[in-house]
Amino acid sequence: MPAEAGPIPAEAASAPAPAPPRAPDDALERSAERTAKAAARGGHPVRLRALDGLRLLAALMVAAYHYGGRDGEISQAWGSSPREQFPTLSSYFAYGCLGVQIFFVISGFVICMSGWGRPLRSFFASRVSRLYPAYWVAIVLVTAVFALPWVAYKAVSPSDALVNLTMLQQPLGAHRVLGVCWTLWAELRFYALFALFVVLPGASRHRVVLFCAVWTLGAAFAEAANLPLLDVVLMPEYASYFIGGMGIYLLHRFGHDALAWGIVGISFLIGQHYAIGELWHPANVNAFSYRSATVIIAIVAFGYVAVTLIALGKLNWANWRWLTLAGALTYPFYLVHEHLGWVVVGVLHRKLGIPSYGTFVLTVLLMLGLAWVLYRLVEQRLTPVIKRSLTTVRR
Repeated sequence: MPAEAGPIPAEAASAPAPAPPRAPDDALERSAERTAKAAARGGHPVRLRALDGLRLLAALMVAAYHYGGRDGEISQAWGSSPREQFPTLSSYFAYGCLGVQIFFVISGFVICMSGWGRPLRSFFASRVSRLYPAYWVAIVLVTAVFALPWVAYKAVSPSDALVNLTMLQQPLGAHRVLGVCWTLWAELRFYALFALFVVLPGASRHRVVLFCAVWTLGAAFAEAANLPLLDVVLMPEYASYFIGGMGIYLLHRFGHDALAWGIVGISFLIGQHYAIGELWHPANVNAFSYRSATVIIAIVAFGYVAVTLIALGKLNWANWRWLTLAGALTYPFYLVHEHLGWVVVGVLHRKLGIPSYGTFVLTVLLMLGLAWVLYRLVEQRLTPVIKRSLTTVRR
């Protein structure tokens, strides 16, 4: 029973009370529902396949960065620095790390869309069943491969490998099995904030706008306060991308709206600031690469603009069926491509003598093939089982 409800007076029981005026959000909600139904009747694609394609593009950007845009273990795999393997392209591959920022914008959009109108239990089940099955298998695969005697890369301890199965290894101080898992820790915190402040009370335009505004200000305060706890919870360096994605979803659901455009615009301005702060450095002959501030801004802007165009239906023409599979492969590919890619690059290039560019392409294709196996044998089988078990109400 709502908190404001109470005993019904006798006079009120005999005649219906006048209907309260409809809130603007209610009208917008009804309009959005009518628009969605009309679009479905008109044959417009229910699934935003262009968004699937953008996800795969972002994943390939990250793979290019890991294989040819940085130093570290990948240099050991190649036998020399990727700058020597790709004298021209390595400087371009170095920008591939910005695929993560594009991922976060997409995530803000998708989580707002998938969490709208769902009860907390269903939202929790959908996230757990989506994230964990392929992740668990990737942890086991990488740990097992790195334990092979002929693989030169150091495996984490059995205890740390077990902690990694929780996806909480970073706050617990355990060594990471997957290098990319830091982005999953950011995703988990976003899910928790969204569930607490939007899903639990019930998603609405007003509530999402308020959540975006409060999180934006809170992240700025956290940056100014320099308190570790606030940084962990509010993620000032990543918040703007998730918030921008949520603003774009408001445009998708309700159409052009000054508040939603304001959320997207402010989020971009803050997001490019953090991207430059993390990735730009003065030109230095000793550095692996030099990233132009202008190019960084352009790539971040591309992510926001691409998701916005998809949200507004401008890319509905990109409705090819294979993009759905591309989107499905993105997550398992993202999980396994880096560490297992080191092993594959070493075998193909140093042991079999395949040239650098051929090794690069073959490694990407092999990792996509492994991602397909994980999708078919793990995700398609386990995701429905886990979701069903978490949503079933026990009596």
